[in-house]
Amino acid sequence: MSTPSAAQSAAQPAAKSAAQPARRGPYAKSRQRRESIVAAAYAVFAAHGYRGGSLQDVADKVGMSQTSLLHYFPSKRDLLLAVLHQRDTITQDGTPRDPEQTLADAVVRQARFNETVPGVIELYTVLCAESVTDNHPGLEYFTERYERLRRSYLRAFTALADEGRLRPGVDPGRAAASLIALWDGIQTQWLMAPERIDMAGCLRDYLDLVVLPA
Repeated sequence: MSTPSAAQSAAQPAAKSAAQPARRGPYAKSRQRRESIVAAAYAVFAAHGYRGGSLQDVADKVGMSQTSLLHYFPSKRDLLLAVLHQRDTITQDGTPRDPEQTLADAVVRQARFNETVPGVIELYTVLCAESVTDNHPGLEYFTERYERLRRSYLRAFTALADEGRLRPGVDPGRAAASLIALWDGIQTQWLMAPERIDMAGCLRDYLDLVVLPA
């Protein structure tokens, strides 16, 4: 009777391992649990705000105790920041990512995309308004976000001005701030009457007013 070679012997455990489904390690389970907590908090904060939504509400949604939840997120503030980070991975700021894409096309595309993602507009609108209240942990996030958006849109409008594409009298900095203000405001109206408010259409109309055709 022949005996297996060393190479065959070494290959047998590997073959058995490949045939068996990989077990989920503790890290994978922990990551999955964190993701489910963030998803639950996303829904709670979008519906009730940071102050109105409790850790117990989040814990109830994922079927765990508040004590267990705090094992993954030591504080409600930590959980809020994780939720805001999650939102940023879902949606972008509407600036052109492609040299061939116009500012108007980028803004309209992002606005229409946001309408299709459950909770993304609600979460932003509720938490942004709430962030100006005393000692709100989201204030720094939204302050930095507005500064980043103004810089980004300022670059876009300045580039258009350099091309002779901004209408006479339009200041790139004010145009940038106005675009952000319009977008925030029209989102609120859209939440109240989505069947009557064309959010993307309003944004395009504004840009058509300040940007000359190519």
